Amino acid sequence: MRPIEVVDRLGRWSSGRGPLYVLLATRLRQLIDDGELPPGAVLPPDRALAGALAVGRTTVVAAYDLLRAEGRITRRQGSGTQVAGVPSGGVVPDAPVDPMFLDSLEARDDDVLLAICAAPGDPPKELAEAYVRIAPELAALDHDIGYYPYGHPALRQALADRYTARGVPTGLEQVMVTNGGQQALSLLARALVSPGDRVLVEAPTYPGALEAFREQGAVLHGLPVGLEGIEAAVRERRPAVAYVIPTYHNPTGSVMSALTRQRLAGVGVPVIEDEVPADLGFPGEVQPAPLAAYSSAAISIGSLSKSVWGGLRIGWIRAAAPLINRVARLRAVHDLGGNVPTQLAAVHLLPLLDAPALHTTLKTRHDHLHALLARSLPSWQVPTVQGGQCLWVRLPYGDGASFAQTALRHGLAVLPGTGLDITGAGTPYIRLHFRAQPPALTEAVHRLTKAWAAYNPPTTHPVPHPTLAI
Repeated sequence: MRPIEVVDRLGRWSSGRGPLYVLLATRLRQLIDDGELPPGAVLPPDRALAGALAVGRTTVVAAYDLLRAEGRITRRQGSGTQVAGVPSGGVVPDAPVDPMFLDSLEARDDDVLLAICAAPGDPPKELAEAYVRIAPELAALDHDIGYYPYGHPALRQALADRYTARGVPTGLEQVMVTNGGQQALSLLARALVSPGDRVLVEAPTYPGALEAFREQGAVLHGLPVGLEGIEAAVRERRPAVAYVIPTYHNPTGSVMSALTRQRLAGVGVPVIEDEVPADLGFPGEVQPAPLAAYSSAAISIGSLSKSVWGGLRIGWIRAAAPLINRVARLRAVHDLGGNVPTQLAAVHLLPLLDAPALHTTLKTRHDHLHALLARSLPSWQVPTVQGGQCLWVRLPYGDGASFAQTALRHGLAVLPGTGLDITGAGTPYIRLHFRAQPPALTEAVHRLTKAWAAYNPPTTHPVPHPTLAI
């Protein structure tokens, strides 16, 4: 492919914010993922493309290096630079998707247990009851077009009242309702991150957040759970934002102390606090105050999907009013608002977050899975947790990625730690969730035991999940 052909396809690639090499890599990535640069296509040499774009050769080399690290291109002496994937003329592969999302996107085999995406699989009876209760409200609607980019006022007010009751005075203008917590994360990433911006994340962390930041071309930097060392990282990296899960951390289940929360709230950069697991404490556990209790600049997100039901696509953002306004404008471009009946029903479902049944069920299933693992796989390191929905399991040898493949052959889907830790330290880990019913958890451990007995670890470690970590 001649340089001029690539230049024509790049368009106004340099018009965004961020380093030129990141902007160039971002545009080339789009062309590859859309199939405009098909697998097997030969890209121009560094110097030729640099000359055609009127940039330094190092810009092109750095952009190619990013794409090579992601697996989108290959670079070999004598063969030049080629788009990776199946040969030209075959099926164009989709952009890489985290295994957690593949579990939702792909049709599942009914024989595969312990699905990767952790969410309650049993819609509560209160869900149907809530829809019955809102029927009169819907019948009474008049002169209401139903478009609410900020979310329906009734649910926004209910969420504001909930934060106020937790010691964080909140007004309606500080709350936005989204279609789930993942949309909240994606909107905030779009609002706060430009290509090349640095983002501080915990290692390990929720993989959906990593994907949202990668989508915006962020350069991720991992810190220990709790963002230990964030003060120095802020001075050295000058990040655009930090992301943290302080309560029942996903995947480790840890809970951040009040002192650490207070320190984190004053680091001088926007901090996104993922509170989605915060309502998943076991009986007797006191829910800590959110970061917003220590700083008006803190940004909180929440969701009903992990507490009530995954199909209930209700999430939210609590932040300063100017940021809420900005995010709502971004959201309106793609989505004029969420489902109004679902939001009205969610008003009646919010009390379930404090219902004893939720917390008792979580602890019962955690204890059941942990006891089975301790008895059947005693060599595994499986710390207990006091809330959340996951166990962060360290294997005694081998690596999580290759074991996950062995487990899949035994009808069990587990999430390897490589996709959750951008530093590479998650290689010997897998994430198991305990949201399934006890009989399914029992069968899952039976299959885990058979998979472990058959496991033959590779002699070399697998390549970590592609990342822009530095």
